Amino acid sequence: SSPLPVCFAENGIFPKAGNCYLAPDEYHLRIDRNGRIKLSKEPFEYGVRPSVSCLFRSLAEMYSARAAGVLLTGMGKDGAAELKVMRERGALTIAQDQATSVVHGMPGEAIRIGAAAYVLPDNQIASLLVRSVYQPVLRSSS
Repeated sequence: SSPLPVCFAENGIFPKAGNCYLAPDEYHLRIDRNGRIKLSKEPFEYGVRPSVSCLFRSLAEMYSARAAGVLLTGMGKDGAAELKVMRERGALTIAQDQATSVVHGMPGEAIRIGAAAYVLPDNQIASLLVRSVYQPVLRSSS
């Protein structure tokens, strides 16, 4: 739950501040070098498409410390290593805690490798993201 608008990403648009974009089924989502959303049907990663790894790699490259990455409940390791790269570049990184995860694979792997600056229950994640816009110091916490 968040006060921010959430929609499916559209190929070629510039993301708008304060909006949340979801990858459509069967499409990887990334940000290209011009800052536009790029959707692709490139090969599966970690056996899935969309893969959050694709998105996190592009965010780390394009936005570094101006980005935020969140790993929520899910199977496997998709996104964990890339979330760590984001954290190393100064981005805000969050993993959902085990107690509120249905499957703690992805967030659990992120926690295990030190990729998440914050480990939170699902109902606290959106408020931290909103606060981080107004308090950038949150990004440097460990």
